[in-house]
Amino acid sequence: MIFRSKSTKDTMKFAKEFAEKLKPGCVLGLKGNLGTGKTQFVKGICEHFDVKEVVNSPTFILVNEYEGTYGEAKKFRIYHFDLYRLNSAAELGVIGFDEYINKNSLVLIEWPELAEEYLNRKVDTVRFDYGAGDDERVIEVVTE
Repeated sequence: MIFRSKSTKDTMKFAKEFAEKLKPGCVLGLKGNLGTGKTQFVKGICEHFDVKEVVNSPTFILVNEYEGTYGEAKKFRIYHFDLYRLNSAAELGVIGFDEYINKNSLVLIEWPELAEEYLNRKVDTVRFDYGAGDDERVIEVVTE
């Protein structure tokens, strides 16, 4: 599925709709260059799950943790990783990455290539790219 976003608002709206397919236990990789809308997409997902905290990029701290609501007001954790600054998959072990992946959490990973290697599992992917205009973004959902 390919979506062409014309604005940040479009990206967040699409993410909210996409989030209807997500549930605790899902791991989602977000691939794309800097500034292509990955964090805005995460904001839309978090809005869908009624996250009350401010959602921003965890570039310098690696992970942000949010509380979301799923179904009949069931609380669960949303972990938003940004692995841009990591050098190797071994660093994920140091931060206890595998402890974040469980059936009671939703894990959203920007720059997920290292995590895929570490997890040794298929991670559903959303790819982001620049569009024709300054504000246009091309968002492709890749699930197998």
